Amino acid sequence: MLAKLVRSFTDLPISFSLSYYWCSGFILSSLIFLQTVTGIILSFIYVAHPSLSFGWVLGESADSFFYWVVRYWHIWGVSMIFILTFVHMGRALYYSSYSKRGVWNVGFLIYLLLMIESFLGYILPWHQMSYWAAPVLTTIVQGLPIIGPVLYSYVVGGFSVTGVTLIRVFSVHVCLGFFILGLLALHVVLLHDTGSNNPLFAPTGRSDVVYFHSYHTNKDAFAVVVVIFFSFLGLWYIPDLVADPDGYIEANTLLTPMSIKPEWYFLAYYAVIRSIESKIGGLVVVSTILFLVWVPTSNSCSAYSVARQSIFWLVCNLFGGLIYLGMCHPEYPYLFICKIYAVALLFVLLGFKALWGSDRVL
Repeated sequence: MLAKLVRSFTDLPISFSLSYYWCSGFILSSLIFLQTVTGIILSFIYVAHPSLSFGWVLGESADSFFYWVVRYWHIWGVSMIFILTFVHMGRALYYSSYSKRGVWNVGFLIYLLLMIESFLGYILPWHQMSYWAAPVLTTIVQGLPIIGPVLYSYVVGGFSVTGVTLIRVFSVHVCLGFFILGLLALHVVLLHDTGSNNPLFAPTGRSDVVYFHSYHTNKDAFAVVVVIFFSFLGLWYIPDLVADPDGYIEANTLLTPMSIKPEWYFLAYYAVIRSIESKIGGLVVVSTILFLVWVPTSNSCSAYSVARQSIFWLVCNLFGGLIYLGMCHPEYPYLFICKIYAVALLFVLLGFKALWGSDRVL
C-alpha cells in the first residue's frame, strides 16, 4: 500500500513534454484544500440565523484581522479555483484529454459539485445579493418537470427562502466540501493509473519520460507559490474586486436590488437562462451546453488542426461573451444577443466534439 502510494506521487513515470498548463490540476488540488481549511475556520464563528448571520460575519471580519484575512481568502479562493478550473478544462478540451474517460467523468462531476458548493456558500452571509440570488436560482429547480415543485420544497424547506433554508444550506455546504475532497483524491488516483495526456497526444513511451519527482513536483510547487502570491496581492490591495457592493448591505426581504446577478463564474449560464422566456427552455439549453462539454469522444488533439484550434477559441470567446452579457442589465439588445450567443455556442460545441474523429484508442 505504502509502496503504491509512493510510486503514485514520486516514482510515477510521466512525459517530459508537459507544460505549465498541466500544473493547473495540482494548483487546483492545493487551492481546494486551502479552501476547506479556511471554510472550517469560518464555520467556527458562523451562526445560521437570518437575523444574526450577516452581523456576525461582518462583525467578526471587522473586529479581527485574522478572520478578515481568512474570510477574504475564502472569497478570493473561489474565484481563483474557477479561473483555474476553466483553464484546466480548457486544456483538457484542447488536447482531447477527455479520451481518459474515467478521469474526465470524475473531473466533470467535481466541476458540477463545485458550482453547487460555491452557490451554497454565496447564500450564507445573508446579504442583499446572496439573499435575492437564492430565490432567483432556486426557482430554476421549481421549473423542473414533474419533480420540480416537490424538490423545491425540500431544497428551501417551505414555500420560499427563509431561515430554514439557511440552516439546510450551511449543513450541505459543509458536508459537500468533504465529499469533493474525496472525489478529488479519486480523480488523482484514476489519473495516475491511466497516465496523463501530453501536448503531442502521443501514447506513453519510454523515450521521453521522467519521474514525477523531482522534475514535475518542482514545477507544480513553483506554480502554486505564484498563484498564492498573486491571490494575496489581490486580497491585500483590491479585496473588494471579487465582492459585490450589495455584500455590505444586510438582506431585506422587502427591498429588491436593481439588478440581481450571481457571481461571475455563473454569469454565462445565468445569461442564457434569463434570455429565454421559458424556465424549462433555459434549463434545456444550459443542460445541453453542459452535456456537449462533457460528452467524451475520440477526437484528435487540436494541435494538429488549425480549423479545430479556431473552433476551440471560438468556443472560449462565446463563453466569455456570455459572462460579459450576464453582467449587463436584462434588456434589449443584450437579451437578444444572449440568445444568438447561446445558439452559436451549441452548434460550435457540437462541431468541436463531433468532427475530427480519431481511430486511436489511448
